[in-house]
Amino acid sequence: MENIRIQEGFSSQKLIVLPDHIMKEYAQHPLIRPLHITDIGYFPHALHHYRERPEGSGAHIVIYCTEGEGWYRLDGSKVQVLQKGSAVVIPAQTAHEYASSEEHPWSIYWWHMKGENAADFFPDVDGHAEPIPVPVEKSLKIVELFDECYELLQKGYSLNHIIYVSQLACHLAAILRFSRLQPLSSLQQRNKHDIERTVRYMTGHLEEHISLGDLAAQANLSIPHFTQLFKKATGYPPIDYYLRLKIQLACQHLDLTEQSIKEISHRLGFDDPYYFSRLFKKIMGSSPSEYRETRKG
Repeated sequence: MENIRIQEGFSSQKLIVLPDHIMKEYAQHPLIRPLHITDIGYFPHALHHYRERPEGSGAHIVIYCTEGEGWYRLDGSKVQVLQKGSAVVIPAQTAHEYASSEEHPWSIYWWHMKGENAADFFPDVDGHAEPIPVPVEKSLKIVELFDECYELLQKGYSLNHIIYVSQLACHLAAILRFSRLQPLSSLQQRNKHDIERTVRYMTGHLEEHISLGDLAAQANLSIPHFTQLFKKATGYPPIDYYLRLKIQLACQHLDLTEQSIKEISHRLGFDDPYYFSRLFKKIMGSSPSEYRETRKG
């Protein structure tokens, strides 16, 4: 039995459930058999989202929180809080429940995964699984992996598509395994805190112009030192990362509002709508208008 309390969908939500009969056939393929996705979704600002599965699920469930927060409980153990930038892996066949915060509703990406080696991809995960803090440099990669999976599955459930998506699932599992097992020195912890504080500053000023000097000053570092630390932590130069955050917010405006592309461009501090469109296509792989036409939810 599965207990669900959920409003009638979430604006701009994304959801794909792969047909059982197709996956039973494809799951025998050697490139799919170790680990594969059965369900995938994205719930933004998911107020009143709640799930309860007293008998557990036949799949491992991965939840990654990108905004707000929520909670989960596994097998009757203590309640754990899942906050922005953290993930949880709920083992298969484990009773569980989880829900979004009423005050700060979470935005979550989630995957259901099966496979004969699924337990090896998520070792030491049990009924007391704690949240996995995802390094800031991996956060964008997880979202990119989701987008790539979702966009490919939208084009059909061919064998080649499922093989490719299964490899992306392995990549995601590897990121979570690395994030959970990677120890951090005190210096790394401090640098991680400084970078996360900088990212929070970026997200709070996405409708403004911020210079590299502004960001370095926020971190109390010289521009060269700050740039080196930031790129090492995230894989992107600071301004490149900042522009990617702007484009992510642009996607939300395209999904959730009727504002024109020019209005969104100006709202996010781009004086030249043509530059905004070129940047959007470079990062997202499609133009703003193409992206808006393919939105779901």
